[in-house]
Amino acid sequence: MDTGDTAWVLASAALVLLMTPGLALFYGGMVRAKSVLNMMMMSFGALALISVLWVLYGYSMAFGDDVGAGLLGDPFEFFGLKGLMGTEGIDNGFAATSLVFTIPSMAFVAFQAVFAIITVALISGAIADRARFGPWMVFAGIWATVVYFPVAHWVFAFNGAESETGGWIANDLLAVDFAGGTAVHVNAGAAGLALALVLGKRRGFGRDPMRPHNLTLVMLGAGLLWFGWFGFNAGSALSANGQAAEVWVTTMVATGAAALGWLLTEKIRDGHATSLGAASGVVAGLVAITPSCSAVTPVGAIIVGAVAGVVCALAVGLKYKLGYDDSLDVVGVHLVGGLWGTLSVGLLASATATAGVEGLFYGGGLGQLGKQAVGALAVLAYSFVLTYVIGLAIQKTIGFRVSEEDEVAGIDSVVHAETAYDFASLGGSGGATLVGQAHAEARNTEGATRA
Repeated sequence: MDTGDTAWVLASAALVLLMTPGLALFYGGMVRAKSVLNMMMMSFGALALISVLWVLYGYSMAFGDDVGAGLLGDPFEFFGLKGLMGTEGIDNGFAATSLVFTIPSMAFVAFQAVFAIITVALISGAIADRARFGPWMVFAGIWATVVYFPVAHWVFAFNGAESETGGWIANDLLAVDFAGGTAVHVNAGAAGLALALVLGKRRGFGRDPMRPHNLTLVMLGAGLLWFGWFGFNAGSALSANGQAAEVWVTTMVATGAAALGWLLTEKIRDGHATSLGAASGVVAGLVAITPSCSAVTPVGAIIVGAVAGVVCALAVGLKYKLGYDDSLDVVGVHLVGGLWGTLSVGLLASATATAGVEGLFYGGGLGQLGKQAVGALAVLAYSFVLTYVIGLAIQKTIGFRVSEEDEVAGIDSVVHAETAYDFASLGGSGGATLVGQAHAEARNTEGATRA
């Protein structure tokens, strides 16, 4: 056991854990005031539930010995984390007796747990303003069990780490996904698209303004995500070494380039560079560099980020053209950004980086690009199909979506019996204005129904 490596991984786990409350702020600021608490609760609910499931059987499903051609880990091998605890006692500095490489197995458990948590939380942005909290929790538990835990095994379970035999993408396909471009972002993006189709469009989508209610929260959330993402990417080195340092730099510069790319696209297209665009560009760059951060040079990272900023800024408009309501652009940012970042390895990877592979533009041919495409598309298809089935089953049985009346009134007051902002206690016309806005939306909905 190396104490420096252990300290870095535990610190990185804490950084990634902070990303889920950061995501709650980011998403919460982007919705209307009447549903901000529901939006944030879906992130906090995922944090609570997946923490428990991960310890019980999720870790074992992801990192237990393979029981099906690289598709699934043994859910009983580490059930309840049995066999992973234990130290050599105080005289030996409590050195762990169970290790993953040079860190205690429990540190690895902690680090991978926060990846599972935020992946589930990311999906919620696609169904903002219209999902009931109870069915969301049911969905989160089922989805983590049948989608995320197996996909984590495919991508993260390398032979000789915790498992003797690991996942097919990591060990057989040999696609490069350093920190979860497929397992986290393509996975969550495809799931978000499926759920958006199951639940349908928000009332007034494409007709009524649905502007973010608090851009200050959005910017704060984006800043916390950027901060925590250094643990997400550089922590995935699982060691305090040169690879972690290189990944830290590529993560920083790709994110900056993506924010610039998004802002430039907005300026050319709309005439304004917005704070929402800056925050969205930051997230797009972080998503894109996640799979490729160990495979590209710093200059390559700038290209990855800049392209992500432009492509994702354009992709968020697809929902209006194709007719699906992805409320907070999970598809446009995470699915599209994750796909680009994964494929960019096959184009821009340099053997001088620690992943040691070469992409097409560095003389490596099409081989690595093909591997990246197969891995990304396999995760996309698996996640989309299973999510659609799970979401549809919940909708048909216990009901996933709120009623039209409750949606217009506001999920916070109906589902949680709370409001984010107590305008009435401030006096004046704030409370009346909010009530008037709800009545206006109800009238608009009623008129559209008659039409």
